Amino acid sequence: MKLFSPLYARAMRWARHPKAPWYLGGLSFAESSFFPIPPDVMLAPMSLARPPRALWFATLTTLTSVLGGMFGYLIGMFAFELVAPLVEPGGRYAAPFALAQAWFDEWGFWAVFAAGFSPIPYKVFTITAGVLGMAFVPFVLASFVGRGLRFYLVALLMAWGGEAMEQKLHRWIDWLGWLTVAALLLIVALYKL
Repeated sequence: MKLFSPLYARAMRWARHPKAPWYLGGLSFAESSFFPIPPDVMLAPMSLARPPRALWFATLTTLTSVLGGMFGYLIGMFAFELVAPLVEPGGRYAAPFALAQAWFDEWGFWAVFAAGFSPIPYKVFTITAGVLGMAFVPFVLASFVGRGLRFYLVALLMAWGGEAMEQKLHRWIDWLGWLTVAALLLIVALYKL
């Protein structure tokens, strides 16, 4: 059943849209402070669709992500009561928030760097850094390095594959999609045991 290939084709059309970089920047900013979808979902297809622009897309993603991280830091520092219900026990981000606090206690500055590659949403780290009053300049530097490494890696991997990779992915996307669904169902089933 070809469910994923039409979605893939649509995503690649959107990745080539003239306003796609604006959407990528907006998504990167929002994800760093309050939005749940990571910018990789746009960065990867955009870099795959336009390999010569991949480094520019990674730069844009990094800059707007760090700006959004600064906004998240300010939320944590000055408006924590707005997000407190989400991170208090029973809240959606209670466990990631507690883990981010533990990472800050143990690693300090390096926790923000690690956030670039962590499964914990970056916004949790940005808000936590503000709540804990982490020094702002080290926070920004660690964000640039951690997020930058991640986004440049994604962009370069996609650009490196180029058109050949895009064609192979299009050919195998339905199999990959269904394998991913099966893996997720298996993980959920094992988790409930």
